[in-house]
Formats: sequence, C-alpha cells, structure tokens
Amino acid sequence: MSGGEIVDDLGAVVPLRQPVRRVVSLVPSLTEAIAVTCPDLLIAATQWCTHPADLAVERVRGTKNPDVRRIVDLAPDLVVCNQEENRRIDVERLRTAGIPVWVTRIRTVDEAFTSMTRLFEIALSADRPQWLTEAESAWSPPPPHPPRNAVIPIWRRPWMVVGRDTFTEDLARRLGLRLAHADRDDRYPTVSDEELVRGVDLAVLPDEPYVFTESDGPEAFPDIPVALVSGRDLTWYGPSLRTARSRLSDELARTAGRGHAVGG
Repeated sequence: MSGGEIVDDLGAVVPLRQPVRRVVSLVPSLTEAIAVTCPDLLIAATQWCTHPADLAVERVRGTKNPDVRRIVDLAPDLVVCNQEENRRIDVERLRTAGIPVWVTRIRTVDEAFTSMTRLFEIALSADRPQWLTEAESAWSPPPPHPPRNAVIPIWRRPWMVVGRDTFTEDLARRLGLRLAHADRDDRYPTVSDEELVRGVDLAVLPDEPYVFTESDGPEAFPDIPVALVSGRDLTWYGPSLRTARSRLSDELARTAGRGHAVGG
C-alpha cells in the first residue's frame, strides 16, 4: 500500500468498494483459487476457466478477448487479471468504465505465494487459504540434483518453448530441470526443429495451451525421453500447487531413462 491506498501487484491503485461481493475473474488459475476459497464471490469467468469442474458462473469469452461491455453491465466490485495472461487494453477499458481491476504479476513460485496472499487478504478481505499454506510447504524442499537439461514446448507449427523469467521456468527448476532455452532474450522463444532438441535430455509436453498427446508431439523427440504432463500442474498457480510437485516429480521419475510416458 502507498499512503493508505490499496494497490495491486503492479502498484496500480485499485479503488475498491468494500466489502467486495461480486468478482469477475479473467484468469483460470485465479478463478479456481477464488472459487475454492470464496465461492460466493464469483459471478463470471472466462470460457477457459475449467476448474472447479462444477463451476456455474456466466462466461465472458476468453482471456485475450473478454466481453468488456458485458463485464461492465455485470457491475462487479472487482475484476481480477494477470499481467501475462490478459491484455493491457482490456484492463484500461474496464478501468475507464469505472470497474476496479486487480492485476497480478507472477513469474516465480514465490511470487505466486505472495501474490495470492495479497489477493485474498487485501483485495478480498479474506483469510489466507489453507491450500496456499499447504502449497508453500509442498514446494519448500530443495530441487533434486544434478539438474536435467529439458525443453518444455507450449506450441508447435512453429515450436514455441518456455524460456527465462517465467513461472514455469522457476517451477521446472524446483523439479530439477534446467531449461535449454532459458538463455534467450524472449521469455517464450520460437525455435527451429534442430534448436528444439539441441542439448536436451528430456522433453516435457503439457496438455495446454497446445494439447500434446501420445500421437502429437513425442515423435519430434525420437531419441529423447518424453513426459506428457498436466498443463495445469505445470502452469497454474492456484490450489493445484498443493499436489503439482508430487504429481510432476512422480511422472519425471517414471520417464527417466526411458521413452514416452503419459502422466498427470
């Protein structure tokens, strides 16, 4: 806070009307976190907000193309967004319309814990969730050594991979993985077929945003062990963090030294 003002993760002042009773979430991770912790607050979310599975709220299109006009008509007390997942222009349009917007910034696992704590305690005036404490404990042990050189594609045609200064890179590091393309300038670099496998001992293929499957992805790594994992475990920073480390670690251990495997 600055001078008693409430600010989000980017330092922007959020003119909250307390108590917050109507929330729209434009980020799947945040939607799940709020639905699990304060289910009565959510009134709308994106079409990509798939958890909890029984979430019954209005859908306001996607993370990159939210229905700003409809959100304004819903008159929420707060809209929650993320710096990486949502567009600045949509945040500005909502704020111009008089809608308070809270933007999170999460590029490491520790930032996830801090950001989520601020969201609940400051923005929503709620207690710190028990699942967040459990998740922090789950990720506290040091990573295994030595690290394995890995690549985590998030798209193909063209290939795009996880790079530096990303939540997934930090999460992977804690799993004992050193990302082969983390030395590039881009946070999600585009690479050629040759660059994709260069210096890589393991390929980790999530099922989102690109849906890698046994028949779509592993064939690009004919001589490299491949782990097919849950994208939610690998990229979401909500309640799934409680179990993500054990699930991912188990799958990576099963994949070590052998061929393709399905996990998550």
